[in-house]
Amino acid sequence: MILPPLDDIIGWSHRLLAEVVRPGDALVDLTAGNGHDTLALARLLEGKGQLLAFDIQEVALDATASRLAEAGLTCRRIAAAQTLESDGLFLIHDSHHHLDRYLARGLNGAIANLGYLPGGDKGLITRPETTVRALEQVLDALVPGGRLAVVVYPGHPGAEEEVAAVETLVSALPAADYDVLRMVVANRRRAPYLLTVGRRRVEIAG
Repeated sequence: MILPPLDDIIGWSHRLLAEVVRPGDALVDLTAGNGHDTLALARLLEGKGQLLAFDIQEVALDATASRLAEAGLTCRRIAAAQTLESDGLFLIHDSHHHLDRYLARGLNGAIANLGYLPGGDKGLITRPETTVRALEQVLDALVPGGRLAVVVYPGHPGAEEEVAAVETLVSALPAADYDVLRMVVANRRRAPYLLTVGRRRVEIAG
């Protein structure tokens, strides 16, 4: 088993999701961006199951579609809210806090890479109010054993409020239902870090 370098926070987010995702599962990428996370999740499904990838920027969805195509994967672009019941890879031009307008099944895994689009307009950033609403919907939809990975960026302008909101959300989750792991590179100030939330499996008394 080859593990990511200790400072590869995105690599660890993929690794922790790979531990629980199986072909046929339902997944969500809340921030498609340049498509790296979307492709990583799509590969875990091995052509089976459903993946919804959200972004409000067309340029991000274009980049994600190109990355999937280069990997030999086909996707469908969605521009209007609709419940998506069929399997497939869906690129959705909408804010992630509208997830519930599209979701038709429980989630086995989800990822969010907060901040701004790499190489894009740094003024277009994820916002605390919509981020929290999206994360709440994912947490409600996670099946037992499912995981949510959130890569948090504390270093850019406007990040402080979002970081605080996300930390408040995950810290308040009931321990009987969720486990929360924080991975941080402790000797690098303002470096990205990872929050992973796992929905606890129901224990049946013998």
